Amino acid sequence: MRTHDDVDAFLTETLVGSDPAGEAALAAQHDAGLPAIEVAPVNAKFLHLLTRIAGARRVLEIGTLGGYSTIWFARAVGSDGQVVTIEAEPANAEIARANLVNAGVADRVDVRIGRGADVLPTLVDEEPFDLVFIDADKESNETYLDWAARLGRPGTVVVLDNVVRGGEVADADTPDSKVQGARRGILMLGSDPRFDATAVQTLDRKGWDGVAVAIVMDPVAGLGGHRGL
Repeated sequence: MRTHDDVDAFLTETLVGSDPAGEAALAAQHDAGLPAIEVAPVNAKFLHLLTRIAGARRVLEIGTLGGYSTIWFARAVGSDGQVVTIEAEPANAEIARANLVNAGVADRVDVRIGRGADVLPTLVDEEPFDLVFIDADKESNETYLDWAARLGRPGTVVVLDNVVRGGEVADADTPDSKVQGARRGILMLGSDPRFDATAVQTLDRKGWDGVAVAIVMDPVAGLGGHRGL
């Protein structure tokens, strides 16, 4: 009987294919002892396609790690686009920068070091972002979503990763702070009028999880209820 790992391998081989720069980035971060919490290749390709579908030229990524997903975003925005990625750990940022150079996309990526809550306010005077990807400490999801709305514009795409947490997000009484952070993020997306959102469960080589996708709403649109209708 086939497993979800078999399906993930088939999808990766068929739809992602060989990616020497991406594979080298993963090897470099794993060799450096970084946790294996990067997005799976099929999810990285999903983010890449979503960026292209949205026509995004400015992408904000909160949580760089070793730069694997950053490489995919940089490919999607093209040579005239820009990715701003925020990483709290200087050592991780250095690995990411080396990986970006190796992938040939360093010229379109700005790696900023610091806690998201500290770095995000420094971006207020820059051009709005077309897409925001949130994949950092889950306890701060509400803060990151708030800044995604502030730093975006009506129509900005917001992607919040790791929202299902092996199904634990449905447990309101869980003591796990990461799960509670994921849960608060979902609740915020469902109640904050600045967003129209949905979420889907995923099953890949990293197991059972999910991703939420939202757009930033026009504050003067006056839409209520099912905001997308």
